Amino acid sequence: MNTIPSFNLYIEQSITKNWDKDSLTDYKGSTLQYHDVARKIEKLHILFENCGVSAGDKIALCGRNSSNWAVAFLAILTYGAVAVPIQHEFLPEQIYNIVKHSDAKLLFEGDVVAAILDAAQMPNLEGIIYIPDYSLVLSRSEKLTYAREHLNELFCQRFPKYFRKEHVHYHQDEADEVAMINYTSGTTGFSKGVVIPYRALWGNIDFLLEAVASKLKHDSKVLSILPMAHMYGLTCEFILQFCYGNHIYFLTRLPSPTIIAEAFEEIRPALVVSVPMIVEKIVRKKIFPDVQNNKMKLLLNMPVINKKVKASICERVREVFGSNLYEIIVGGAGLNKEVEQFFVNIDFPITIGYGTTETAPMIAFSDYKDFVSGSCGTPAKHMDVKILSDSPEQRPGEIITRGTNVMLGYYKNEQATKAVIDPEGWFHTGDLGTMSTDGHLFIRGRIKNMLLGSSGQNIYPEEIEDKLNSMAMVNESLIIQNGEKLVGLVYPDVEEARSMGFSEEDLQNIMEQNRIELNKELPSFCKLSTIKLHNKEFEKTPKKSIKRYLYQNAV
Repeated sequence: MNTIPSFNLYIEQSITKNWDKDSLTDYKGSTLQYHDVARKIEKLHILFENCGVSAGDKIALCGRNSSNWAVAFLAILTYGAVAVPIQHEFLPEQIYNIVKHSDAKLLFEGDVVAAILDAAQMPNLEGIIYIPDYSLVLSRSEKLTYAREHLNELFCQRFPKYFRKEHVHYHQDEADEVAMINYTSGTTGFSKGVVIPYRALWGNIDFLLEAVASKLKHDSKVLSILPMAHMYGLTCEFILQFCYGNHIYFLTRLPSPTIIAEAFEEIRPALVVSVPMIVEKIVRKKIFPDVQNNKMKLLLNMPVINKKVKASICERVREVFGSNLYEIIVGGAGLNKEVEQFFVNIDFPITIGYGTTETAPMIAFSDYKDFVSGSCGTPAKHMDVKILSDSPEQRPGEIITRGTNVMLGYYKNEQATKAVIDPEGWFHTGDLGTMSTDGHLFIRGRIKNMLLGSSGQNIYPEEIEDKLNSMAMVNESLIIQNGEKLVGLVYPDVEEARSMGFSEEDLQNIMEQNRIELNKELPSFCKLSTIKLHNKEFEKTPKKSIKRYLYQNAV
């Protein structure tokens, strides 16, 4: 591990190389160039230094994506402190727990979060800094108060003439030195703090610079949609793009399909990094109504003009995503099979990656030119991947991985660490998969989600849900077990139902027809006994996976 270069060198080199280029923009707001980012980082370093923050101290961040959030994160890492990103959607009690459990010394908080947090519930913090302008919300330290009040003066004392790129020198990190503690959303109990070393960040960026960024033009524009407090968005939409010298736009608002589509049209991003739900909603709302009519289906069935029609549809899809796209990368969960097949059929550049918070996040990925339908790519550089099965191509087994990207463990939780990292260093993901002879990985479900049929058969609910989600009037679904019977819980497409004047009885009749059609495609032990309507959207984790544990007793 000692041969791994400093991760912070990537940040340092990108800033000096791209000094006068646009770097970070708050969508519909102001822009920072790379030299502006460097200047702000330097001021935060002076603040840290003068208020007694040492390398290895924990600093938490909790707020919506923004340029100032990004700068604060970079400042923490390049100082040698430990960043603790916290999802701003978490409840106050969860945020208090994480701040306390992580031993955070300072907290950067965003505007929305500031309105709901009570500093008295975080007594061990020395200070709270307001992300929009880096003002002090709270100081329990005279040194912190003085440093913030005299920050510009201290900066001018250090750089009496002017701040230049020659002044940019950052903490030279060691491979196993802690860079971050990222708290997983968790489904039960208190979420675990994933301890991520600098080598894991370096391993991800070293791979992605070659696998993704090298395919883009320098100075490309990228839209940051996913929360940076989650490793997927943080690594692929922010750190990677910053290290490559691209211009990153932060949405800074709720990522609805309408707002995202508007941003795509205006920014024309070279790359889209997304979770399936966002892509699926855009496709179903903006594209399918135009291409799934009888006229289009007729044209697609005419061999003579089939290629021209597909090319026309592909161009239409490109327009929806900004017309300047190299590829869409989907991760966090599997893409709906109907939507995936649509992209494949029109030769649209889409690909699916696979990873976990514990691997910061990459485990597998392939460029769209090597995309195999149903797969999530081949093992990432610096990572070994195995399937614990006597026949990895045919029979699903647990996916295990080891290499540069694997975490050090869970913070203050040795028992949980030993449960997932074995003595040989293999991280046990808890995911089930198969692997083809050419190394393409296929996710088959989560071990903990797997259900047992009445005769001991393995049932993977995700595979049934994927089929059900493509059926009439289904917005999203969940398969649960009630004794020996399987029940489909469906949140219907309420907007569509309202526009067509459907009653609840109409919807129930449609679901019964869906059940009959679905069961024709399933083995006997997977057939649904009934489909029940659910009256609101299912609760989800920050990466938009349904919190299954909340619905186990829903029937």
